[in-house]
Amino acid sequence: MPDIFDLFFRWWKQIIGLVIITLIVTAIIVYTMPKKYLGVATALPAATYASDKSNVFSQNLQVLYPSLGTADDLDMILGTAHLDTVYSFVADQLNLADYYGMSKNDGEARQKAASILKGRTRVIKSDYGELKVKVWDGDRNQAAAMANAIMGKLQLMHQDVQTANNVLILSKIKEEYSGKQVEYQKLHDSLSHMDITGSTAQILTAKQTSLIQQIQEYEKLINQYQLMVDAKPQALVTIEKANPPLWPDKPKPSQTLLAALIISFFFGLFASVILERRRMVKGDK
Repeated sequence: MPDIFDLFFRWWKQIIGLVIITLIVTAIIVYTMPKKYLGVATALPAATYASDKSNVFSQNLQVLYPSLGTADDLDMILGTAHLDTVYSFVADQLNLADYYGMSKNDGEARQKAASILKGRTRVIKSDYGELKVKVWDGDRNQAAAMANAIMGKLQLMHQDVQTANNVLILSKIKEEYSGKQVEYQKLHDSLSHMDITGSTAQILTAKQTSLIQQIQEYEKLINQYQLMVDAKPQALVTIEKANPPLWPDKPKPSQTLLAALIISFFFGLFASVILERRRMVKGDK
């Protein structure tokens, strides 16, 4: 194998020429590409115990519960971030079909706008257990608005999921509560209008007392679940909203040109090795 330095001195004109041509082509591409700004919204998972009535109204010390959730709590949210529902909602909210210049007569404009937004969005879990929504766009303000809107939709969807169970339980409790009230009223009317004495009266009175206690328990549960429904505990705690970036994130001219220089140089050097070996083989023949 020929010496690398000797090889370079033999082929330096070709190698440098390749590097220069590559840099020129790369520079033309990089500086003519449209700039993309990056909007980033950051959130942490909220504590899951806050959405569970049994935990909120527990007699245990609340200090035992963490004020925030764990990184594993973000897995379901990351799954939701792949749904088209999120991006369709944001496309409608920000009127992205018009923003992307789509015709109002296009029946699929909404889906196309949502698809473009989804392709320009990355929802990831950082190494520090944070949820990051990243959106690239040619307008710095729009990039930030899109990232915040997506984060808000993810928060709202999972907040509704957490609340839905409490809403269902509350409706069932209210049904049972109404039934107990009707039963109590019938028993009360029976004791008031009928001449009942002896052991029968004692049994009915005990049953009436039991119904009163049950009704009171139902009232307590209704108040607790109603508080949980009204409170709507958050699924995400936004710690930093996306702000319009000052500089574009894509393309990155300096890094791209440096990479092109290094790759083209080694490619030229590799090509010179192959050409030199072929020349040596022909010389031997």
